[in-house]
Amino acid sequence: MGISFGSINTGLPKDIVNQLIEAERIPINKMEERKGKIVEKRKILENLIALVNKIKEEVQKTQGAKNLRELKVETNNNYISVDLDKNVAKPGNNQIEVFELAQKSSALSSGFPDRNESYVGVGYIEYETPSGESREVYIDPENSTLDGIARLINSDESSGLSATVINDGSGSDKPYRLALSVSGTGAANVAKFPYFYFIDGDYDMYLEHERAASNAKIKFNGFEIEYPSNKIDDLIPGVVINLKKAKPGEEFSIDITEDIQAVALKINNFIESLNAVLSFIKQQNTLDQASDTSRTLGGDSVLQSLESRLRGMVFEDVITSQGYHRIGDLGISFQRTGLLRMDNKRFENFLAKDFELVTEILVGRYDPVTKTKTPGFIDDAHRVVETVLRTPDGLLQSRSKTFQSNIDQIDRRIAQKNRFLEQKEKNLKEKFSRLETTIAKIKNQGAGLAAMGNGASAVTQLG
Repeated sequence: MGISFGSINTGLPKDIVNQLIEAERIPINKMEERKGKIVEKRKILENLIALVNKIKEEVQKTQGAKNLRELKVETNNNYISVDLDKNVAKPGNNQIEVFELAQKSSALSSGFPDRNESYVGVGYIEYETPSGESREVYIDPENSTLDGIARLINSDESSGLSATVINDGSGSDKPYRLALSVSGTGAANVAKFPYFYFIDGDYDMYLEHERAASNAKIKFNGFEIEYPSNKIDDLIPGVVINLKKAKPGEEFSIDITEDIQAVALKINNFIESLNAVLSFIKQQNTLDQASDTSRTLGGDSVLQSLESRLRGMVFEDVITSQGYHRIGDLGISFQRTGLLRMDNKRFENFLAKDFELVTEILVGRYDPVTKTKTPGFIDDAHRVVETVLRTPDGLLQSRSKTFQSNIDQIDRRIAQKNRFLEQKEKNLKEKFSRLETTIAKIKNQGAGLAAMGNGASAVTQLG
């Protein structure tokens, strides 16, 4: 009778070690799953933080009376353009008439058949700058064409002189001319252009036309004024008037007013940024039987606290020069959906009626006596946003920090468990290897004993 060892040696599964390790890995898989849920929550929180940062951006666009304010200018003509500095300019109406534009000293040469082949000759151009300095431009044979002369003149930026070659459009056989001009307009920038001095040229070159520099002449609110430039920046505080065309005998207005629509748009954008956060919170808190709150922020105290703060600032009383007011007085209120709605018509009417009061409600009021400022609705929003975003203890940043801490903690435990399993797997492989060797020896010994038993006599076997 042979000795049997059951399933030992060849009877064991070949992947017995892997099966044991996989069983040991079950807690790690659970930790990975828990980590994945926290990562999903953190991503949702990051989206919320981005939305709150959008509120912060809109607050910065409207915080303070200067940022909130917008002006617009209307003119009933195309002869001027107007640029405004809203921090300096004030609403008002002014009348202006443009008699003459400011001109620069300029000159036009005699004509040539072409611009880059006709030989002008060798010589120099001498002129006197507005400051009385005499300057010369020497023309060598290599640059003795209209294009060459213009190139030499323009290469010296300090000369104050510029040149270009033009086609006068006359259709003559000599349409190309050299146009010269001195930088700077106004009577104080008159330059003197003498004759050109050239020898051996194919054609005579001389100044055929000259125009002296002159001031711009306008009438402003009934008074005649001269300016050395067509850009007038000191006539109306915060206003730059660019003269484009003279129109003697035609007076027109420059009407500066509060841009009510632009202010309303700013506040509308701000309200939309608030609604984006409120909608996000509402979506997260919409739960049913299939909702998995372990992967969302649904019911999280962070959402409840943030929503409470946002709603609280909407109902916050604001101290103005006309008593207490709320943002609801301007047509901004909560709807049944839980979101804010801005009545643009009501807001714009209120703004047109009493711009200062609206400003005080939105951005607060400065008291020149006490030298203190009372907060407005935008200031309250700024306070709430800064508080929840503050690092490291703000509402949202603190929760983000907690999520990251939990993720780091799980990562450390997973890494520790993996190191343990690696060592355990190594030990198990060594043990099973030794066991296989030992069992193999025992089986060999058993086979030898069985062979001895089969070769003995019957008497011996009976003992």
